[in-house]
Amino acid sequence: MNILLWHVHGSWTTAFVQGPHTYLVPVTPDRDADGLGRARTFTWPASVRELTPAQLRDANVDLVVLQRPHERELAERWLGGRRPGRDLPAVYLEHNAPDGDVPTTRHPFADRDDLTLVHVTHFNRLFWDCGSTRTEVIEHGIVDPGHQYTGRLPRAAVVVNEPVRRGRYTGTDLLPELARAAPLDVFGMRTEGLADHLDLPEERCRSADLPQSELHAAMAERRLYLHPVRWTSLGLSLLEAMHLGMPVVALATTEAVEAVPPDAGTLSTRPEVLARAARRYLEEPEAAAEDGARARQAALERYGLKRFLDDWERLLTEVRS
Repeated sequence: MNILLWHVHGSWTTAFVQGPHTYLVPVTPDRDADGLGRARTFTWPASVRELTPAQLRDANVDLVVLQRPHERELAERWLGGRRPGRDLPAVYLEHNAPDGDVPTTRHPFADRDDLTLVHVTHFNRLFWDCGSTRTEVIEHGIVDPGHQYTGRLPRAAVVVNEPVRRGRYTGTDLLPELARAAPLDVFGMRTEGLADHLDLPEERCRSADLPQSELHAAMAERRLYLHPVRWTSLGLSLLEAMHLGMPVVALATTEAVEAVPPDAGTLSTRPEVLARAARRYLEEPEAAAEDGARARQAALERYGLKRFLDDWERLLTEVRS
């Protein structure tokens, strides 16, 4: 199949394009949000092809994967009037948990009969109101980075983009208390100045925006992975940390309670419990390594790449038929 999709979520797309198809990714001259083209910091196969809007007009497209509400109109315009869901088979992939008035949040593609709405977690499907639109859940899959864990540095790794702007959503306000239990290394975009923002000494909260090629190795050197996120979809960085063999200390919110088994770390809605668990891993490196090994095994079994690609192959074949 020739599958059209936008480069929206680099980590998720990296797993998706490992499948057996040709993946058409729009590219614009300035590589803006609607035309990023091929990833520059992830490894993608040659089956991912960049096409300009002009080239898409006459391109052979078998199926469209939409990921943002405006992409339906954009696809119709760039595909020369061909309508996703009407003239071309389409699915809408929802990466995120709902926002706003959560118990009654209506999905932008609710009550549609022309496409299938795919959620990346069961939590997301439960909380979005999708009306009569057919919904499916295809859980994340990860390109296995290998068991790299050493835990040689008695610090906690946190991976989050824009922690200052996102604030309570990502649990940024919880970091000072947790940093007193375990010094933090926070990786992600726009993390510069985080220690000053939190009024923490730099030795208790360092930050860096590393390229993907360096991030996994840096994470695996830290003793544990800390996931203080209150409200978001299931972070791929959490699953990557588990694949690396890292023990997890996480808020028991959203899909984390499904992803992390009890013997792979500590989950709680009480920050003081997370602080105690982080402190224990610093004091007991052997226990950290043992829990991390169990985290890796659980992640391979539930979030392995083969299961992910098999689930998508089944759905794409069904939608196209």
